[in-house]
Amino acid sequence: MATHQSIDLGAMISGIRRWVETESPTRDKAAVNRMVDVVQSDVADLPVAVERVPGRDGFADNLIVRNQTVGNGPGILIMSHIDTVHPIGTLAGPLPLRRDGDKLFGPGLFDMKGGAYLALEAFRQVARSGSAKLPVTFLFTPDEEVGSPTSRHLIESEAKKARYVLVTEPCRDGGKIVTSRKGVGRFEVKAAGIPAHAGARHADGRSAIREMARQVLAIEGMTDYARGVTTTVGVIHGGTAPNVIPQHCHISADLRVCDEAAGEEFEAKILGLEPVDPGVKLEVTGGMNRPPFEMTAAIEVLFRHAQAVAKSIGFDLQHTDMTGGGSDGNFTAALGVPTLDGLGIDGDGAHTEWEHGLVSSIEPRTLLMRGLLETLQ
Repeated sequence: MATHQSIDLGAMISGIRRWVETESPTRDKAAVNRMVDVVQSDVADLPVAVERVPGRDGFADNLIVRNQTVGNGPGILIMSHIDTVHPIGTLAGPLPLRRDGDKLFGPGLFDMKGGAYLALEAFRQVARSGSAKLPVTFLFTPDEEVGSPTSRHLIESEAKKARYVLVTEPCRDGGKIVTSRKGVGRFEVKAAGIPAHAGARHADGRSAIREMARQVLAIEGMTDYARGVTTTVGVIHGGTAPNVIPQHCHISADLRVCDEAAGEEFEAKILGLEPVDPGVKLEVTGGMNRPPFEMTAAIEVLFRHAQAVAKSIGFDLQHTDMTGGGSDGNFTAALGVPTLDGLGIDGDGAHTEWEHGLVSSIEPRTLLMRGLLETLQ
């Protein structure tokens, strides 16, 4: 099915290194825009249309690259985010760019610059050869690691015009791609009590921390593994000094669900939390920010097509069980557009100081992406 033009592995590693060396933590607008500059320079010699959409709300720009040599009807949307969770200085500190055998280490290399780069190489080859049967749009976004607050509208707008969506998040469990993801909810809970001296006027106070401790247990107690529902309080702040009854406490909570109905149910439960102590005010905000990415018959057909492409290249492609991690694929799958995710590099350690991709996965994953671009119709 796919053509078998060889991949220059040395050049691919060099390109991935160049991208990883351009550190791009999400909330550093200038840094992410430097990464956008790098991507834009890498497509400058292609017969494509390039649109750079200015960032907003403190985030960097989006980049849309279109290969419309076969027209501009419904086609393939490739999605990559070029922001990472690693702060500037990670390269010079805990996670230097290095190779150890088959492992290529670096901040954001696994999630997801390795996958984004190999997809771009496949896109470049197809653009130059004119071998795609459908128009191909490549969308690079700057804010996926914080929930895609400024790029979601672009993602959904482009997806509505697409026949298929391919997402270059890293693969799972030794090369498996992703065909379903849990939905994600995020919530902020603020408690406001009454301050008082912890020794002299203890009875006059109403502790925001004491109230929040009960709310933390209530939220964490909603976890239901049998239903695939998890709730996590991941951040907590409160109080001013040991001898002061705390007036304020603030937590951030995470919700993961397998289906839309569970999302609605547990969103309502968290938003409906009431204070146990009537002397403390409770404010709960947030909700579902990534809808569930559920396997559909159309996604099954797309996956079987990808399996056939992989077999023609020489490897057996499988998909993982529903994963708890969210991605921009959640948005497109929820719109009913057949979506394949986890098409990026193999490796491990996303968001850690041992994050790495596997060099041995670069060529087959590039060939898989190119094969999909050349055979989907």
